[in-house]
Amino acid sequence: MPAAATARPDVKGFYEARTGSVQYVVSDPQTKRCAIIDPVLDFDEKSGATATVQADRILDYIAGNDLTVEWILDTHPHADHFSAAAFLKERTGASTGIGSEVVRVQKLWKEIYNWPEFATDGSQWDHLFVGGESFSVGSIEAGVIYSPGHTLASVTYVVGDSAFVHDTIFMPDSGTARADFPGGDARQLWRSISAILALPDETRVFSGHDYQPNGREPRWESTVGEQKRCNNHVAGVTEEQFVELRQARDKTLPMPKLILHALQVNIRGGRLPEPEENGARYLKFPLNALKGAAWG
Repeated sequence: MPAAATARPDVKGFYEARTGSVQYVVSDPQTKRCAIIDPVLDFDEKSGATATVQADRILDYIAGNDLTVEWILDTHPHADHFSAAAFLKERTGASTGIGSEVVRVQKLWKEIYNWPEFATDGSQWDHLFVGGESFSVGSIEAGVIYSPGHTLASVTYVVGDSAFVHDTIFMPDSGTARADFPGGDARQLWRSISAILALPDETRVFSGHDYQPNGREPRWESTVGEQKRCNNHVAGVTEEQFVELRQARDKTLPMPKLILHALQVNIRGGRLPEPEENGARYLKFPLNALKGAAWG
């Protein structure tokens, strides 16, 4: 991947308020070809209902702008929402992709869910990206930075002048991702952030979540330069200070409410469980599988 990228794609963010997630369509203005990044499949844990409200918003935008979808990309297997990758592939025929280390996440969660028959080879996606790999969105060069720490499989997609970092870096007033999920590591997270912040200062940084600190409006776009100057977990901090801060903070955080729901869908490329003999689909929910319960 080149050290500097000058092409400027069009980037449209779609904020999903239930989970604080941001989904993206990144497109080449010249060819009208695009990639969808981190799409959300709606899920209500209280009723067990699923819907495609968010994915339909994306499809409406694509149709309204005469775009052709080349890629449907996830930055990692999400723990707080279902991926709509499988649904969008069915609708668009585009190729799906994720980081190649997803196979390690699959193996870890295969044991947690006790799925002896589950394939842990990443075959649920059309392409597994390795760090340093190049691809394109239309005529715009793109590349992949392997970004572990938040999860074993996290990657950053750099499309032209735009880096899609999802949980690795939030907006500067929100800091950085937690690193205490199974397979997470605060020191790896620091090194992944350092690699992202080695991109040119003008690189646009698009985060995958925003939790509206102090009640402000949702925001999801910053720059590498802004992150280096202002990120409240990174600016002026050493690696050791960051690791200490991150580990202390993570001990105070409960697990995301959908982690056990979402991972069994997302390590299958966003596919829901197959219907059983009565036609209904069921999630499998292991008890006492994770630490981090919040009592009281």
